[in-house]
Amino acid sequence: MTRRAVLALLLLLPVPTLGVASGMFWWPESGLGQGLFMFSKLWIVAFPVLWHTVIERRPISFSPARKGGFVPAVLLGFGIAGVVAGAYFVVRAGGWLDVEVVRERAGMTDLDRPVVYLVGAAFWITVNSLMEEYVWRWFVFRQFERIVGGRWAVVLSALGFTAHHIVALSAQFDAGLTAIASVGVFVGGLVWSWLYLRYQSVWPCWASHAIVDVPIFVIGWFLIFG
Repeated sequence: MTRRAVLALLLLLPVPTLGVASGMFWWPESGLGQGLFMFSKLWIVAFPVLWHTVIERRPISFSPARKGGFVPAVLLGFGIAGVVAGAYFVVRAGGWLDVEVVRERAGMTDLDRPVVYLVGAAFWITVNSLMEEYVWRWFVFRQFERIVGGRWAVVLSALGFTAHHIVALSAQFDAGLTAIASVGVFVGGLVWSWLYLRYQSVWPCWASHAIVDVPIFVIGWFLIFG
């Protein structure tokens, strides 16, 4: 069981980081880079369910929240959202954020168009956050749990969750802001992994995650559109 879990992690963990690097750094303006980025997205969605059903031979579950957990999840979500907002005001007040660079890079992906931005924000807040909880909490956390136990799985799955975000953030911000934002991503990963360990369902994790994503995209709107 341990060897199988290690193999599953080896087949999944590098893929999102390589996909982001391909699409944002190595071949950002080529079909190859965008194709590899899209493949990485498809892989991290399809691989866990295929592994679960074909290799582990287990039935598909919709992760019912039998133990609850929504109240602490929502409270933690609002708490983290408040920290995100506070960090933004500190960074803006300190002059550490170059708004023109943010707008320029948003324009490279058409996010400087209001309709595109709003549709993208709605997708990331609702669908993408759920997909990340499915991958990083339901699948990656469970594989680490089989290898090192629940407490260490909280930390290791949060590190895996943070890795590809570091690459994506470094394409948008300088090293200092990337480091600050990456710490925030890691803390969020810790919170959501702990929620999964405690309540054994992705749904409380998703509720908390979606709440945190809202101020991020509100801040993005004001940065890009003023």
